[in-house]
Amino acid sequence: MSLSSPISSVAIRTPQRVAEISWFDDLCGGDTQYLSVLDGAYRSSWAHCRDITLSAERLGYSNILLPTSYTVGQDVLTFAAGIAPQTSRINLLTAIRTGEIHPPMLARALASLDHMLEGRLTINIINSDLPGLREVPELRYQRCAETIEILRQAWTQERIVHKGELYQFDMPSDPAKPYQQNGGPLLYFGGTSEGAREVCAQYCDMFLMWPETEEMLYETMQDLSARAARHGRQIDFGLRIHVIVRETESEARTYARKLMSKFDPAKGAEIKSRAQDSWSLGVHRQNQLREHADNEGFVEPLLWTDIGKARSGAGGALVGTPDQIVEKLNRYMDMGFRAFIFSGYPLLDEADYFARYVLPRLPNVSMPHFQGRIPHETPVTPLTTAPLR
Repeated sequence: MSLSSPISSVAIRTPQRVAEISWFDDLCGGDTQYLSVLDGAYRSSWAHCRDITLSAERLGYSNILLPTSYTVGQDVLTFAAGIAPQTSRINLLTAIRTGEIHPPMLARALASLDHMLEGRLTINIINSDLPGLREVPELRYQRCAETIEILRQAWTQERIVHKGELYQFDMPSDPAKPYQQNGGPLLYFGGTSEGAREVCAQYCDMFLMWPETEEMLYETMQDLSARAARHGRQIDFGLRIHVIVRETESEARTYARKLMSKFDPAKGAEIKSRAQDSWSLGVHRQNQLREHADNEGFVEPLLWTDIGKARSGAGGALVGTPDQIVEKLNRYMDMGFRAFIFSGYPLLDEADYFARYVLPRLPNVSMPHFQGRIPHETPVTPLTTAPLR
């Protein structure tokens, strides 16, 4: 598929031309003015992360990703519970590493948070190694699949009845009933390995991807769409990517060069290696992609890959003018993307640039609202008005 060719959407759950536009919070640290430079002024403190969430809500973003990793920063569930009562519109995309919390208690914790937010909770399921461990992939995929099945039963059935390889339960689900209906909180999931793709196709709602060329993205989307169909399901697709938008292309590229102007390769590699996903197949694919970039780090028009030299996870950015960025996002939507999670350095400043130049031009929606998960009236649950038993 060339950049000039017409695009047909893969089969997705949400055929309407909408997109959930999200920003990213700094719970795991790394916010900075210069890549590879650890800047105390942007440390992952409660106040800094709070300000990012509240600014994203004020600017009109529909959701915000709260990541998790064993790094200096904010614990995800603790932060989400603390920020929840300070927000009124934005959804919290709360990252959960399966295996860290006993599944029935995880279901209960997420249900409590969902009630605090009155349905503004979305979940980013992560199946990476637990902190301090290197685990075989088969164990991680099995644990991830069983945890999701337990969450689903807890949120939708009268009892949790699960007999798996890792967990066996037969217990009431009353303590874990969420605020959201029709399935509970939406599950977002990322991972490009064979096992990860199968978990998402079978259990999750939104497959999140990291920056790659359009051809690579489209190939993965076709594969995941077909896998979901084999399970009698449809899923949506989301893209986690950085962005630099300025009034002119020259200004945008100049700012990209400024971000790299103090880059230290050794320090960048050290920072990158701290993350749990730094050895994942997805990061490996982005490292390979960077090998094909031009001398300024661009691997296709607008897609700049140098960010991946200093951070794990999403390693590329869209760099350009408002018109260029909007055109690129429209191409992504033509492919079937229905969610975007953006970020930029520093996070507060770049959230403002994107909200000023691009956000008003996008069909921005809240996926829990759009997919009918949030009831119009307070639902009857054990945490609201259901008879206690």
